Amino acid sequence: MELKLVSEDKNVAKIVIEGPDDTVLNLLVSELLKTPDVAEANYHIGHPHLDKPVLTIKTKRSKPQAALKKAAENLAGQYSDMKKLLEKELK
Repeated sequence: MELKLVSEDKNVAKIVIEGPDDTVLNLLVSELLKTPDVAEANYHIGHPHLDKPVLTIKTKRSKPQAALKKAAENLAGQYSDMKKLLEKELK
């Protein structure tokens, strides 16, 4: 997955994401919206075969990139824990 920052204001960032499907983007947006400092988070795909998804993050105080990093870390932790549980149970 590749990320490219295409626009940035004080509390709003638009990031083009190459490679993920809707499942990953929905998880990421859902995790972002759990963050108290995130005012808005969504993604938009123009033409499904021609355009790449654009993730928009609007925060109340902090930088949107910090919120994205935190959300990604939270998701990684959740799936790491699930992987350990599955490995333990499937031995």
